[in-house]
Amino acid sequence: MYIPKHFEVAEWEAITEFVARVSSADLVTVDTSGRPVSTLLPCLWDTTSMADGNYGHLIMHMSRLNDQWKSVNKGASGLAIINGAQAYVSPTNYGNKRTDRRVVPTWNYQSVHLSGLVEVSEDIESLRQIVSTLTDFHESKRDPSWKVEQADPKYLDGQLKAIVAVTMRVDRVEAKDKLSQNRPIEDRERIVADLLNTENFQAHMVANEMRKNF
Repeated sequence: MYIPKHFEVAEWEAITEFVARVSSADLVTVDTSGRPVSTLLPCLWDTTSMADGNYGHLIMHMSRLNDQWKSVNKGASGLAIINGAQAYVSPTNYGNKRTDRRVVPTWNYQSVHLSGLVEVSEDIESLRQIVSTLTDFHESKRDPSWKVEQADPKYLDGQLKAIVAVTMRVDRVEAKDKLSQNRPIEDRERIVADLLNTENFQAHMVANEMRKNF
């Protein structure tokens, strides 16, 4: 990922919190013909077992009918793209739009790229653990919450046979917040007001993220 220094995110807590908040990733791999393929998947980043060059595991699952998993060979690399909200930024918010007029539109966004080796498994118990872990994560703040064990056992087993487990051993982490940090504070305040004045919910989310950097 291209990351100018003023847009780089280095704080580990901020990166992991962002991935947990989005909790989905576009998994990109290369098929047997050399063509890149991608699927949006729910995910959970397990960082409990990290060592030098190892940033934990990204846990996912994929439909068995999806041909992408069949083309993932042993030792194949993959890229997981975790994107947050994004929004157009107009030059009308810039203080120098009428002076030197050195202004152009831009696009604000947040993104994390996780790279590493991808592994696929058809093991039912591994799948049961992944589905349970993902479900517990999303149900943790619900009251009442739902557990995988509450599903009809035969029905659950049938559903598990329809998916495959996909994990990535993460060996590279790149994070970027492009939130107009390179603009004067007055411009940033105008951008936030402008984004909040739209009906685009993603623009509102970008504005709220920008406010955190004020």
